[in-house]
Amino acid sequence: MFTTKVKSEVIKNLIDVTSPLVNEAKFSITQDGISLRAVDPAHVAMVSLTLNKEAFDEYKAQDMELGIDLDKLASIMRLASSGDVITLDHDDSKNQLVITIGNLTRRMALIDTAGMPDSKVPNLELPAKVVVKAGEISRGVKASESISDHLCLRVEKDLFNLSAEGDTDTVDLKLGKDSVEKIDTNDSYKSMFSIDYFYNMIKPVKPSDPLTISLGNDNPVRLDFSIASDNGSVTYLLAPRIETD
Repeated sequence: MFTTKVKSEVIKNLIDVTSPLVNEAKFSITQDGISLRAVDPAHVAMVSLTLNKEAFDEYKAQDMELGIDLDKLASIMRLASSGDVITLDHDDSKNQLVITIGNLTRRMALIDTAGMPDSKVPNLELPAKVVVKAGEISRGVKASESISDHLCLRVEKDLFNLSAEGDTDTVDLKLGKDSVEKIDTNDSYKSMFSIDYFYNMIKPVKPSDPLTISLGNDNPVRLDFSIASDNGSVTYLLAPRIETD
């Protein structure tokens, strides 16, 4: 059994977070909320998302798994306006998700979860952490994407640096301690990443919301932020691009 009422923005945010990496996802439903973990087909990035039951206007559920086509769900959610409260019901007899938006009811076939992988979030000990407004990072990434396909992140004791280098042009974003919420490191660390992946990961975060970036030397970057009025959380991991001579 799974039945819930939820603001359309919550589901749209969930889609925005997950769909850049995968087209289909396995949602774990419990009495306390829903969660998912998914790895992109290239095994470069993964997402872990949790929505507590407090993120929903109404929530009743038993333990189950739902396989959802995110592209199909996104097309349905485009029918919902901002502020709409939608109803989601699981029809077990037909293995469908029943979505009600006002007077409109849409039935969506669910995917068999038997062949879908169970991804686990690796336990990474990353030595540097920065907490910064997402809008500051987004500005640097947007400036970089026209000159290169990768960017470099560096954390020092009093500085966070995002840079990109093309054939003729460069971008250099420097944020000191007075421009970030927190820098926690005892040394200097840097890694290089794909701009496309990184930008898709920070795009769902509101510019004024804090984004936690955990970094090491040539290690994956970990991005953490809250969604659904702090009733949900998202963790991204992105593998580094290793520089070769």
